[in-house]
Amino acid sequence: MQVFSSSLRIYKDAVLPVYIQLANQLMALVKAGTLKAGHRLPGTRQLAAELSVHRKTVIRAYDELLAQGWLESRTGSGTYVAAHLPVSKPQKLLSDTHDVAKVAGFSVKMAPHLQRKIADLNIELHLDDGFPDVRIAPVLDISRAYRTQLLTGNPYTRLGYADPKGSIWLREELAAYLNITRGLRVTPANILIVRGTVMGLHLACAGLLERGDTVVTAEPGWAGAETNFLQAGANLLKIPVDEYGIDIDKLDALCCKQPVRMVYVTSHHHYPTTVALRANRRIRLLLLAQKHGFIIFEDDYDYDFHYQNKPLMPLASADDAGMVLYCGSFSKTISPAIRVGYLVGPENVIEHLAQLRRTIDRQGDTMLENAMAELLQNGIIQRHLRKSLRMYQERRDIFCGLMCDFLKKYVDFKVPDGGMAVWTHFDDKINLPDLAQGALKKGLYFQGENNLSAPNFTRLGFASSTPAELERCVEILAKLLAK
Repeated sequence: MQVFSSSLRIYKDAVLPVYIQLANQLMALVKAGTLKAGHRLPGTRQLAAELSVHRKTVIRAYDELLAQGWLESRTGSGTYVAAHLPVSKPQKLLSDTHDVAKVAGFSVKMAPHLQRKIADLNIELHLDDGFPDVRIAPVLDISRAYRTQLLTGNPYTRLGYADPKGSIWLREELAAYLNITRGLRVTPANILIVRGTVMGLHLACAGLLERGDTVVTAEPGWAGAETNFLQAGANLLKIPVDEYGIDIDKLDALCCKQPVRMVYVTSHHHYPTTVALRANRRIRLLLLAQKHGFIIFEDDYDYDFHYQNKPLMPLASADDAGMVLYCGSFSKTISPAIRVGYLVGPENVIEHLAQLRRTIDRQGDTMLENAMAELLQNGIIQRHLRKSLRMYQERRDIFCGLMCDFLKKYVDFKVPDGGMAVWTHFDDKINLPDLAQGALKKGLYFQGENNLSAPNFTRLGFASSTPAELERCVEILAKLLAK
């Protein structure tokens, strides 16, 4: 009984039932080698008295371990540790505070490209990467539509498995919406509903790239896309961006030297610089794709927010040869928590990627997808976008005006034609990471990590802050820079 009295601890006020506590601890003793195969356990009365618990509690614990095969009962003899268990070398018992899952017992290869920090945005003030203001999201309309989808209709189909391509209703509404607003010519068969741009990228990489394929991105570019390409084993090459977008001449020269499988572009507002790909370069890019046979992955993350004039039509609108995969989402237009995006492409590609999607995510949230379809059909999303466009343009103008008035000596920037962030160059004498840390202590977050391809540049998002909040943000920066 000595091993039991010293090793077993029962907490009667714990959430876990006492018999489960006892069973788990006995199992741990067996795993540790303290109780060896064939070891006879104390009788239920004896153990119950030793632990000051009811005998039925011990019986239930023994029955649980008998059912799982850890113990065996021998008629007329008692209860024993199962004889078929392998012999375990006795180990020191773990203390209650030991974190058994902290370090794996097997090797884990940590790829450098996956080591990306997750920003803590639970801060009062933020000049973020260019996020929407979730406070103006049509949450009541979304909740009403979601509740309707949750409670009405045939429950077998409503709450069961659905098409991996996504809700047919949403794909129909999206096809009509994209054809009107983006000049596309698509049907529901050309659309795969995904949980966001990253998922669309992941599927394209997994389904269309082979290890060693060359993928071209812009420099500077989006680390999220580059991570997916590197994880797929692609040979990642970068081409510089100027004030007119990615350099097509250099892309052409590269394609003449080696095969290129995919080119990733953010043609409308290049990430992170916000510049638009000029019309003549768009035409040349499409012609190069046909000539060299590479895929264009067009990430149109903030199409709806263009302030100077009408948004430029995406590359996909002029793609007659089926070379473009077009991706967008509601995460940047409404809220990052609304995980509904869309990947648009040739029917056979969409069919292929839908089959692949089943290996990682059988389907999306059908009720949320149908709720978004209802909001599109009723024009609620369209009204929200018109309201957001006016509001974000006002905030852009206010923010850029504040920077001109109070930060002119320290920063250089161009007022963006669209998007939700300003690509800003801080004076080279300023230590950007130190400035970001100082701002954080004052309750202001902005991305201060130096971009190796664009030193002392960062994106300062204005859309998610009110004019009063933007004033406070600039005031904090001005005071820190003046020191």
